[in-house]
Amino acid sequence: MRGYPCILTGLDLNLNRTLQWLLLIVISAALSAGLLWLAIPAALLLGPIVAGILVTTNGGAIDVPNRPFVLAQGLIGCMVAKMLPLSIAGEVLSRWPVFVGGALSVIVASALLGLLLSRMKVLPGSTAVWGLNPGGATTMVVMAEAYGADAQLVAFMQYLRVVVVAAAASIVARFWGLNVGHAAAAAPAVVWFPAVAWVPLAQTVALAVLGALLGNLLRLQAGALLLPLVAGIVLSRFGLITIELPRWLLTISYALIGWRIGLRFTRPLLIYAAKAFPRVIACTLVLVLFCAGLGALLVVFVGVDPLTAYLATSPGGADSVAIIAAASKVDASFVMAMQMARLAAVLLLGPALARFVADSVDPSKDSIAP
Repeated sequence: MRGYPCILTGLDLNLNRTLQWLLLIVISAALSAGLLWLAIPAALLLGPIVAGILVTTNGGAIDVPNRPFVLAQGLIGCMVAKMLPLSIAGEVLSRWPVFVGGALSVIVASALLGLLLSRMKVLPGSTAVWGLNPGGATTMVVMAEAYGADAQLVAFMQYLRVVVVAAAASIVARFWGLNVGHAAAAAPAVVWFPAVAWVPLAQTVALAVLGALLGNLLRLQAGALLLPLVAGIVLSRFGLITIELPRWLLTISYALIGWRIGLRFTRPLLIYAAKAFPRVIACTLVLVLFCAGLGALLVVFVGVDPLTAYLATSPGGADSVAIIAAASKVDASFVMAMQMARLAAVLLLGPALARFVADSVDPSKDSIAP
């Protein structure tokens, strides 16, 4: 079958698969570098997603094999486990009503907005819920695919929200007299090939591989992600392993997941996303404003300073929020504790909420036909 002429090179992408993969890698590297230079959140994932979309919508016929994709899921699970330090548990326990109430309020709000989008036939089934869930964007995309939602539309919604939240956080920080440019400059320089602790790295890779394989063998929904995540938290807390994830390894994992998403986009799906954009952005802004309202309640009833409260309740964009919080006069431990508590709550409650919405709207179908 003859492919579309490639917009970027003028070549037919169906020449052969090797050229397609080379082109995909080159475009991904160029886009990721540009996004990193612009300090765009999740640049290392967004670059491969966009590159995959460009290749597949211009006649490409390649896809990421299942085994590398499953391993990438396991490594992302290890990454999330590493993001949950023991000190955050103490912070959460000391003010547990605040964290539980804040996390559940945002989850319920996102679920209601997702239900609204589904009932309006803007998005199918549980896709809207996963797309609005305020967990880590990469984690939500991986879990959405595992639970049968349309991963491409979920990625579209998640990263749209990441950009909106990052922009809003920057504006709020500037309003309070903070120089976000200094915040970005204060972030440690990226070391792509640091000295590697080989034993912890071997332990981490073994955990990702075994956890992912066991999750698949047990036919657990999102098991390839969740088993390494849970096992990583338990094993690292008891000092049995040290999770080691060098930047280059995470970059490969992001690329595999980004390609898996981008290469499955189709022209009809892009058209569908464009038509849904106005209502999706409206719901995203409502969620951001709702979270700002929660932040105002924290200021009034808990005595948290306004910027700390706003950053703590921002629905996603945790990486950009962390950079701003680390370089600002805020309670960074409170900010990250709220973000991580909400992520844990989404991991626990997200599947049930997504199922509820899918069943209440259309139990027979949950994805868009390409």
